[in-house]
This record gives sequence, C-alpha cells and structure tokens, in this order.
Amino acid sequence: MKSRIIFVLVFIFISISCYSRPVPPSNVISVPEETEVCGIDRSTVSFIAVGDNLMHLSVLRAMEENGVYNFFPIYSEIKYIIEKADLAFVNQETVMAGTSYGYTGYPIFNSPQSLAYAVVDAGFNIINLANNHALDMRAPGLYATLDFLDTIEGITVIGARRSGVSHRIVNKNDITFGFLAYSFSTGGFPIPRDNPNLLSLINREVMQREIAVLRPLCDFLIVSMHWGEEYLLEPDRSQTSLARFLADQNVDLIIGHHPHVLQRVETLNRPDGGTTLCFYSLGNFISNQRERERLIGGMAVLTFEKERLVSDSGEITEKLSMNNLGVLPVVSHFDLNIRNYRAYPLYKYNQKLLENHGYREFDPTGFTIEFFYSVLPRLRTNVILENPFKE
Repeated sequence: MKSRIIFVLVFIFISISCYSRPVPPSNVISVPEETEVCGIDRSTVSFIAVGDNLMHLSVLRAMEENGVYNFFPIYSEIKYIIEKADLAFVNQETVMAGTSYGYTGYPIFNSPQSLAYAVVDAGFNIINLANNHALDMRAPGLYATLDFLDTIEGITVIGARRSGVSHRIVNKNDITFGFLAYSFSTGGFPIPRDNPNLLSLINREVMQREIAVLRPLCDFLIVSMHWGEEYLLEPDRSQTSLARFLADQNVDLIIGHHPHVLQRVETLNRPDGGTTLCFYSLGNFISNQRERERLIGGMAVLTFEKERLVSDSGEITEKLSMNNLGVLPVVSHFDLNIRNYRAYPLYKYNQKLLENHGYREFDPTGFTIEFFYSVLPRLRTNVILENPFKE
C-alpha cells in the first residue's frame, strides 16, 4: 500500500463533510495516525488476468462447421466470472490477420477474426499482443490484426501499435491504470525498420524510459511480460532478474506468460516503500498442448482500491492498495474426439469431465483431479476455489 498526501486550503467546511479535489499521483508521504478523518471517498476496480489464448490448428478445426468458426463455446463455462470483472486481461497468443493469410496453427499461427468477438463477448477488455507469435504473419499480418481490433469497441490493445507511444491509459471507477507490455522475442521475424515501435520487446533501457514516463500518469502501473523458458515449473533467472528490475521502477503488477505452465506468485519490495506483485506465469488458458502441466492454468484475481481521506484540517490523503488477490485455477479441456474445447474453473471440473478429456488416453493414471490440486501449493499464494464475484 502506498499513501499520498497534499495540502489543500479548504474554503468551505460543513460539519458533516469536507471539500476535496483530485490528487496528483505523486508526493507520497504517510499520514500521522492522530489525524482526524472527516470524509472518506473509496473507489474499487476488480481485475482478472489469464495466460495464453493459444489457437492450435486442432482448436480451429473443432470450432468450424460448414466454413463458419464459432469460438463462443470455448469460454461458455467461465464467462460468468470474466464478465463480472471491471478489467479483464488476456494474452492473445495468435494474430487474426484475416482469410487472405490462411488459417494456420503451430508453429506459425493465424486465427479467424471471429475469435476476437468470442474473446470480447466473454468479457475480456485488455488484449495483449506482445508475444513471440505477433509477427507470425509478418508485419502486414500484425497491421491487419491491429486494424481489425480497432473496429471493436470497449477494448484496449497493448504491446503493439501502428504508431504512437507504447503505453495505454485506462480510467475506471475514478482509478487510472497504465499498461505496458513486452515480449522476449519476435519468433525470428523482423520488426520493420520504418516502424521499430510496432511491437514492444524486452529492453531494459527502453523499459526504464517508458515506465518513467508512465509512472506519474497513473495510480497503478501494470506490465505484461512474455518471458521465461517454456515448460519450466519455476521462474528462471531472467524472469526473477527482470521482476526485480521492474520492482525497482516502482511497477505495481507484473502479469507473466509464455512458459505454458503455472509458476509461483511473488511480492517484491520497491524503492518507494510499496510492493510489486508478480505472477510469473499464468500458464495456458486454451490450447491443444498435451502435457498435464500445460492443461492447468490460472486466472489472477485482485481488487484495486483507492481511498481519499480528508482530515478536519483540510489535508487530503490518497491511499492505494491491491487486495483480495489470488489465483483461480483453470482447466483447458478438450474431449476424446479432440473437440469441444472449453476453459473450466477447477472448482467446477469433475471426474466425469476428466474421464472424457482427450489427454486421458495418453496418461490414464497420472492425469487425475488429484494432480490438478497437487500443483496449487507451489503457487505460494491464495488459491480461489469458488466464484470470486459471487453476490
């Protein structure tokens, strides 16, 4: 939690309330404990984030009928959670460049543009494109994806852009969020020389500069990181070093992805006295990867809160915090016929579904409900096994 205070001359005082005005996001100091508070204004924003929305060719085939791709069922079992969040992040691992590029899967992906409508209908409104498959259709394919996403209202695309600054600012419920996103790789495809800022790559000098610009403009600064080594169950040295670097820049939240497996959650101390919350890897959200560790992903869940306290002497104190945090485990499901792809919250996943899972035939003894639960202790955070937004 961090506290911020400014001194304001109060021209009008009413015994039951105090006048206040917006507080700039700087000048962080503590409020004396003896300060008497005569007015409190509190704002909250609920937030969720998931990992890789990875559309392998088998997923495309399963969701196609008579030439029409319908991705809405994929999210039908978890939509009721996502749509309740004020802000919902997804790492969109595959571009959606259009039919002229052809629909493809691993290792070079291009998904139907109808996928985006299903993703947004599910409730996602922060779409990350900074990953190692963003240039699978080269720069023209990424431009086509950006142009298409620009036609969808109510979403914010991060990590890639045609032009302009790298960051995006989102205002929700009187709280200001700054977003940046970076990828470790382009998958071997070049970023065009005439637009080097098309896709954001991990570069400490650039990141430090961009964070320094954004930090004073927002209450909470969130960085998406496509990083690490695939399939490692613990973050590697590059991830932990970069997390420390981002904490040193006073970043609030790190959303990690790319390893395709769940990794731990960690809190790091910051130079300004606050803390950085790091989800090293949220694993896969949807994919056709067929290893049991890659079939259990996570949904980061937390609440951002801003309080403005006004003392009887006219002092305004602004307090920011991240609360109610945890990981809601998510099972990536497909059936024995390699169809019916779905994302299920673990608390709704049962033995009947497991016995019909397409991976079951590859590992009938090790792929169990008990296995899913055995993964959770290594996350080292609160595990959510119910609807976090139930009324």
